[in-house]
Amino acid sequence: MKKQKAPKTSLCIFEDAGYKKLEPITLLRASFEVKCGILSLLDKILLEYGAPATQSATEKKTGPKVILACRGMLKETVQERHPECKVIEFNGTTLPNTTAVATSLEAAANALAGACLFINGRILAEPNLSKKIPLDGPDETFVCNGTVVAARLSTGKGLGISPQKQSKQPARKLPQIKTTKIDVKLIDYPWQLIKENSAQIEADYKRINKKGAKKKAAIHKTVTFYKRENTIIGQGATIEAQVVIDARRGPVIIDAGAHIMPLTYIEGPAYIGENSTILGAQIRSGTSIGPSCKVHGEVTNSIIHGYSNKAHYGFLGHSYICEWVNLGAGTTNSNLKNNYGNIKMWNDGQLVDTKEQFMGCLIGDHTKTAIGTMINTGTVISIFCNIFEGMPPKYVPPFSFGMKEKFEIEKALRMSAAALQRRKKQLTNAEKQLIKLLLQS
Repeated sequence: MKKQKAPKTSLCIFEDAGYKKLEPITLLRASFEVKCGILSLLDKILLEYGAPATQSATEKKTGPKVILACRGMLKETVQERHPECKVIEFNGTTLPNTTAVATSLEAAANALAGACLFINGRILAEPNLSKKIPLDGPDETFVCNGTVVAARLSTGKGLGISPQKQSKQPARKLPQIKTTKIDVKLIDYPWQLIKENSAQIEADYKRINKKGAKKKAAIHKTVTFYKRENTIIGQGATIEAQVVIDARRGPVIIDAGAHIMPLTYIEGPAYIGENSTILGAQIRSGTSIGPSCKVHGEVTNSIIHGYSNKAHYGFLGHSYICEWVNLGAGTTNSNLKNNYGNIKMWNDGQLVDTKEQFMGCLIGDHTKTAIGTMINTGTVISIFCNIFEGMPPKYVPPFSFGMKEKFEIEKALRMSAAALQRRKKQLTNAEKQLIKLLLQS
């Protein structure tokens, strides 16, 4: 049997200026690295084009060559997280209009010296994405509601700018490229990740195709399953006595090495990540918990990205919690206003109507809350915040120490280093440099 050749066209996932409206989630990660469902936006795209998800290091490298294009300040940290990919700096992350972004994409194509399909990393990939935007074909730009969502470009073509002439010749507009309007889902705001999470757990459950796989797991005889055939339990997972797994409303995926302690209730669709511990909690539908988390209390329709703790009682609803967050005992958020009205959230310097009746909070990486912290509906707490003065305001800026002071860089680094050490990890030099740049900005 002949070995299948890899496609000649490369696949480049890029982030555009839309990352700004996804903050604080995107302060320490590229827009394509945010999670929704089980997988990141990046991994969903890669799987649709026949490339293995970046988290699947054991899979054979098939499909197109993958390139990631992001902000310059993130280049080194993104490269560390995705060593199997080529990472380049993309200047289009600061450009607001379609023509300018398309011009930057062509410059990137020339630098890559080969045919390349560029995909906007904010796309929430659907099962037929590779048919809507084929990997191979003539030069073409794909636009959705005024946003460039993809461009297929070959070296020296497209806008007619060669690498040699690029610095001397001004960029022309788009007369030589066919422009196609298509309908795809783009993540424009953080609350869309929360709204889409239930459906994406189900979509990812089908996408990763693990149904029916036999794994060795320790399951106590008193565990109660509802619709057992809709449940995946990973290699080495442990499920202790008096646990209820209810997959009647959607699938439940418990990944490798996860530990589900007694008196836990998990209602699908739900995902429990690798090596996470569920401490007798109530995990309601629409919840994704990333790797190496500790979770107790009640959690509903929320995303906990990874390496974060909610190890004590308290409610978390319709929220996105980034990495290395610690929610102190009794920390509780509101996800519904008393008047049942739409919830507004601070976004890119202004208060925006989410048009959602249920919406909780966004909490950035490395933020900690004190015991008994109460978080109001629609609160946004940025990265490296230490919340210990009761109920925080609707927006807490990065590196806030309480409500009146700012973290000193050495204190912030010591705090994060201590948290990582508990998981036998440490900050890399690239991560330290990124944190310093953000603190100074």
